[in-house]
Amino acid sequence: MIANERIKASEVRLTGLDGEDLGVMTRDDALALAKKHKVDLVCESLMSSPPPCRLIGRGAAKQDMNARKQAEKRKDGPLKAKEIRLAPHIEEHDYETKLRQLEKLLDGGLAVDLTVRAQGKESQQAKALLERLLADLKGRGSRETGIQTSGKGAAVRVVPARRP
Repeated sequence: MIANERIKASEVRLTGLDGEDLGVMTRDDALALAKKHKVDLVCESLMSSPPPCRLIGRGAAKQDMNARKQAEKRKDGPLKAKEIRLAPHIEEHDYETKLRQLEKLLDGGLAVDLTVRAQGKESQQAKALLERLLADLKGRGSRETGIQTSGKGAAVRVVPARRP
């Protein structure tokens, strides 16, 4: 994205502050109009002739570009994960609280590592608790790994249904 004086084209197709089409005009006229309204002139693409430009409030172009970069990073980068620990004998209210917490994390685009620590013969209860959680989170996320049980408990990783 190129802004203001760095635009080299002699003519631009200009879009106003409210999205109205202002037509094709010289770069100097477009810059003068931008200075008159105290806004920035931003070129969106250099692939067409004349290049499409628009008037944007000062600083908004930079914020828009930073937001795009961050969204791109989020899509490309590795998925961050949070760990939620549970006990196999959990009260219903506590279960609902953990479920809401999980929904918020998944809606925020984070993966969640669910861990149920169990002692002795509680591993079947731990696995059943994880299966119940996975069923309740059906629309918001899906499991990335299978439920892994060991002598000390069970674990599973849940990823968001769609990445933001």
